[in-house]
Amino acid sequence: MPDEPLRVRRRDLLSLIGAMAGSAAMYHAMTALGFASESRYQGPIRLQGDPKGASVLILGAGLAGMTAAFELRKVGYKVQVLEFNDRAGGRNWSLRGGDSFVELGGFKQTCKFDDGLYLNPGPWRIPYHHRALLDYCKRFNVALEPFIQLNHNAYLHASRAFGGVPQRIRWVKADFQGQVSELLAKVTSQGKLDEVVSKQDQDILLQALRSWGALDRDYRYRASLVSSEYRGYAEAPGGGLTAMPLPSDPVGLSDILKSQLWRYLHNFANYNFQTTMFQPVGGMDMIGKAFAKQVGDLIRYNARVTEILQDDRGVTVTYVDTKNPKSPLQARADWCVCTIPLSILSQLKVNAGAAMKAAIDAVPYAGSVKIGLQFRRRFWEEDDAIYGGISYTDLPIRQIGYPNSGYNRIGPGVLLGAYLFDGANTYEFTAMPPDERVARAVEFGTMIHPQYKSEFENGIAVAWHRVPFTLGCSGDWSDDARTQHYRNLCEMDGRIVLAGEHASALPAWQEGAILSSLDAITRLHERVVKT
Repeated sequence: MPDEPLRVRRRDLLSLIGAMAGSAAMYHAMTALGFASESRYQGPIRLQGDPKGASVLILGAGLAGMTAAFELRKVGYKVQVLEFNDRAGGRNWSLRGGDSFVELGGFKQTCKFDDGLYLNPGPWRIPYHHRALLDYCKRFNVALEPFIQLNHNAYLHASRAFGGVPQRIRWVKADFQGQVSELLAKVTSQGKLDEVVSKQDQDILLQALRSWGALDRDYRYRASLVSSEYRGYAEAPGGGLTAMPLPSDPVGLSDILKSQLWRYLHNFANYNFQTTMFQPVGGMDMIGKAFAKQVGDLIRYNARVTEILQDDRGVTVTYVDTKNPKSPLQARADWCVCTIPLSILSQLKVNAGAAMKAAIDAVPYAGSVKIGLQFRRRFWEEDDAIYGGISYTDLPIRQIGYPNSGYNRIGPGVLLGAYLFDGANTYEFTAMPPDERVARAVEFGTMIHPQYKSEFENGIAVAWHRVPFTLGCSGDWSDDARTQHYRNLCEMDGRIVLAGEHASALPAWQEGAILSSLDAITRLHERVVKT
């Protein structure tokens, strides 16, 4: 309707604030709108009271399950963990040379990466404000190193803009910021902000815009040594007779707007992706392995749960050994902490109440595909001077992630050649055989890095909807489903309580899994002590 007032969604407003004003301004805006807060983790959990020998059966040895096992055993519970895989960690998973797995449809992949190279098909980064996860890493001696989210020298790519030529992030970021600053400076100097900004503040604002936007004395953003300090030079400063730098030419604001490349800038302003981010040295599964060192003796591996039944005295779980599935086995305990993904749990017989069952059935799982590609040399460093970080594209592969370790080494390296999360392309790639996913990632990646075709050696592709132990990447709550079902999912049902990233406000993040587990076992312990 032409007369309908313009309505800007909060999400769009935050993205615009982040793109134009940077991460600090976006964070303050998120806080004002109630979107962001520091972690609620206040340090190691303290469970008060004697469980008097109570037993707990934990289903799943991901981070949620192992957190529960570690903390409950510490205060005196008898703990047993059943785990579907032959390893601990769940989605905390890294693939290295020699590792094999079979996805739904019977496709078996064996990783062929060289020694020391790996792909994290699940979580791959840790925000600085995920305090619970960082604390367990500290307590369990997991070494961390920086994860580079923003590399100004990586690329933004639009297949129908700039002749398909990738643009350096620093170009787009500096030019967009500079030209928006110039526009705002013109409005300010013309007195168009008199009603909302005092004269004194307008003078300060002009000074700020000149500095922030790399504007000249006339408040223009143009090719100059000042703007080149932000976007880079046509000829960089050198030594001797050729020492003097030459300024580079900015990309026009209209070209940036039409290319849509500005929309990627929010990836660096988003609260979850702000500096500093971390990764474990040697692969994300170093965290899962560290947890397993603490509770591995409690875990029965290759145990596929088929039924969860409870009565007023305890919980009985039926399962089969995946290596010898002929004879059903049973485990019984006084209480149960279930961390099985809802995509799996919804298919099992569970005699929980109607409210919990409806909640379990209400949450679909987001799709995700990650593809790791090994190349004979680290050409992104040698040829393009890209050390870590992420390039973004409108091609179906969406992202190319560069390794954040092993810099400047001779020999092969592994790129994250595609990271698709939800959306049509994710389901398109999920439907492909693994070798076709890898081939398509190489095909599309060549449009950004022409070196792909001559340097590619091997690859591996994980489509999470075809991973048997999750059937999806993470719980994909809608606002309506969360309003109607979230509390029923998290409340204890008799002697059963659920935990995992799906039982948190941080779906897909390991912090959500740990915080949900700590909350669940706190409530379970309070119930036990009062019983």
